[in-house]
Amino acid sequence: EHLVSAVDTEDIDLTLLHGRGGTISRGGSKTHVAVLGAPPVTVNGRLRMTEQGEIINEKYGLRGIALRTLEQTTGSVALATAMPRHRGNDMPEWHDIMDVIATASRKAYRELVYETPEFYPYFRTATPIDVIERMRIGSRPASRRAQKGIGDLRAIPWVFAWTQSRFILPGWYGVGTGLRKAIEQFGEEAFADMFGEWFFLRSMVADVEMVLAKSDLGISELYSELSGDLHDVMFPKIQAEFELTRDTILNYSDHDSILEGDVTLQRAIMLRNPYVDPISLLQVDLLRRWRATDREDDELFNALLATVNGIAGGLQNFLSGNHHAQVDDIVSVTLQHHPDDVFTDVVDIAFDGCHQNFAVRLIYEA
Repeated sequence: EHLVSAVDTEDIDLTLLHGRGGTISRGGSKTHVAVLGAPPVTVNGRLRMTEQGEIINEKYGLRGIALRTLEQTTGSVALATAMPRHRGNDMPEWHDIMDVIATASRKAYRELVYETPEFYPYFRTATPIDVIERMRIGSRPASRRAQKGIGDLRAIPWVFAWTQSRFILPGWYGVGTGLRKAIEQFGEEAFADMFGEWFFLRSMVADVEMVLAKSDLGISELYSELSGDLHDVMFPKIQAEFELTRDTILNYSDHDSILEGDVTLQRAIMLRNPYVDPISLLQVDLLRRWRATDREDDELFNALLATVNGIAGGLQNFLSGNHHAQVDDIVSVTLQHHPDDVFTDVVDIAFDGCHQNFAVRLIYEA
């Protein structure tokens, strides 16, 4: 907005570059939501943006989808341009509240990631980052230098590792703390008014809800237990922030469940997750056994690669592929190594009322 004000009197046409990421934590979101959530008059009939490489095929790989993407973008640019500078749902005083949310959430995130000594070894053991580092999923190495900490890790493997372990931590951690701080400082009435009316905040919350819905802390806890004693130190902190974020959003959205306002997406995630859960359980088991061999068993590693591809396909992040086919590969390898017990946990979770077909298929393979 300051840029718009500065060029208004100089007869300069301002075009802002919207650098979009792939995942939510890297700046990704629905394009039309991002455009409509932009500050007033910053679009003004023009939009220039970048797309991450892993997203290009998803949005433009098929002619029909590419046309739909362009149609949505054009429509949102036209609508954002037609809106007045302060359109009743983008008030200057709300920016002060958002500053508090941003400051508090950033502080909470940095305290966990950068200022907690146990965090880095926890990350190394509670996620499959050691598998991802050995994969060829990008043109650059997973780390910028000889890896000594979080600061040396590149963004894609960082987000990808948390996605695989079903935490998806970079997409939501700190949000609950930020929202709670704003409520304490400005009061529930002012916050509720902003929460219900400001499109920018609503679009941000919608993104966070999507990440929360894809997260599964029941599965994540199994990954966390791979970290040994660090599990009892780190997991309760992460779980507490997850619950704070979820409960605060549900309280002010007046919903009973995450994504209640987007039933189509909610249904899609609910239908996908049952097929991803058994692969996650297999990945935890394979990680434990592969690490026990000092990461030297190539057949277990190949099975782990199959689980990574299967989970990514199921959660629609980065990699693609038929995760039913991936299970075939996992089954063939794990049966060779541990035919008696590899499916115990998988079958237990499969018969919870949602996974019967998947369980029957696995039992048949066994």
